[in-house]
Amino acid sequence: MDKTEQAEAKKPVSKEPRLPFWHSIQVKYALTYLLVVAVILIVMNTYPLLMVENMVFTSKENTLKQQALVIGSALAVSETLTREGVEQTMAVLEDVQGTRVLVTDASGLILYDSSTLDNRLGDYALIREVVAALRGQDVSRCEYREEAIRCRAAVPVMSHGDTLGAVYLYEYDSEQAQVLLSIQSNLRYISLVICVAAMVLVLLLSKALTRNTGRLLSAIRRVREGEYSHRVAVRGRDEMAQLADEFNQLTDRLQTTEEARRRFVSDASHELKTPLASIRLLTDSILQNDSVDMGTVREFVSDIGEEADRLTRISEHLLALTRLDAGPERQREPVELGTVAEKVAHMLAPLAQANGVTLKTRIEPACALLATQDDLYQVAFNLMENAIKYNQPGGRVDVAVRRLGGKASLVVCDTGVGIPAEDMPKIFDRFYRVDKARSRAAGGTGLGLSIARDTARLHGGDIKAGPNPAGQGTRFEAEFPILEEGDRP
Repeated sequence: MDKTEQAEAKKPVSKEPRLPFWHSIQVKYALTYLLVVAVILIVMNTYPLLMVENMVFTSKENTLKQQALVIGSALAVSETLTREGVEQTMAVLEDVQGTRVLVTDASGLILYDSSTLDNRLGDYALIREVVAALRGQDVSRCEYREEAIRCRAAVPVMSHGDTLGAVYLYEYDSEQAQVLLSIQSNLRYISLVICVAAMVLVLLLSKALTRNTGRLLSAIRRVREGEYSHRVAVRGRDEMAQLADEFNQLTDRLQTTEEARRRFVSDASHELKTPLASIRLLTDSILQNDSVDMGTVREFVSDIGEEADRLTRISEHLLALTRLDAGPERQREPVELGTVAEKVAHMLAPLAQANGVTLKTRIEPACALLATQDDLYQVAFNLMENAIKYNQPGGRVDVAVRRLGGKASLVVCDTGVGIPAEDMPKIFDRFYRVDKARSRAAGGTGLGLSIARDTARLHGGDIKAGPNPAGQGTRFEAEFPILEEGDRP
């Protein structure tokens, strides 16, 4: 890691601006829960009280109406209502405790009043219930007012279809009103206790629910600042735990990608630095030595040309890897793998002859792939060129194209020095070389196998490497999905 990357790694995580209080998801959770609790408490404080009040009112109305009907039936015996007759009838009836009784004639004149404090005997009863009763209606009504239940009932006194008068009953009940007040007070006390407990519980629950969100948000910020090794730990099996697991998998990939990027940049810088340093050294040797002869200058210039060619190869390979990483859409078409392999073998025959290597091919028909000819050519060229370059004089390279099941494979076996077992898993890494000195001497950049494998994977294939089962050397096999006749475009 260079100084710039170390400085970036040590750079502290910047503090995010504090979220406004009312925008916090914890506050939104808490307000939502409190709203639900408030609705429940409102219902609890109104519905039971209304139900009890309605039951009391209905019971009192029915009782008063029954009493009024009994009095009205007793008064209907006589054909007319007089003050004396009404008083005699009321004296016979049982006293109605706690209830005021008024009896009027057909004109609304009060003939009897049981009240001793506000006796209205001889007055006209200007009461709407009495008016309704004189019209032949049975009416009753209860209300709660001034900490007391006030109930009224009135019925007509009927004889042979004629209305002789009306009976009006009025009840003032403060005891049952106190019972209702006590129920209301108890409900309010219970609601207050529930409200306090709910607020505490809501705060705890909202904090617990948003704790994982806060952890995940903090982890995202740290990863955004470049701390790709950071992981978030969230307990449970809910959606937040699944989200945290997905986040950890994402950071795993980011960390792997970042490490590969840094290693790639470091390796690329190193690889580019070596030929540039050689060019600089050679040019300085020419410029600083006035007595250098022309033969030496030509030799130095030739070396500079070789290093420039090497820079060109590295640049081309880097561009090829960049294009592969970008993954542009290819215009794929049916390509016969055997035809491509034969073409590459023909192109590399002079190189094999110059290195004293025997190149043999064995091609099976009907090994068509859906790919691009240039990509397949590059895969085959890299594998076969390496097998020739890193072989021994008098060695052999066997190339086979065959079909096995639903796959077509290109097998390249050489009889070179081989690859040590400990290096085998790394040979497809970018810029990795088993024998750096020999690889540079052969003009290698350490990118060919990586390009070949990435190209194969781009078309649904892969490349495997291992020792040559026939003896000394290495075996490479590139596999691709076969193109069946029915799949042809």
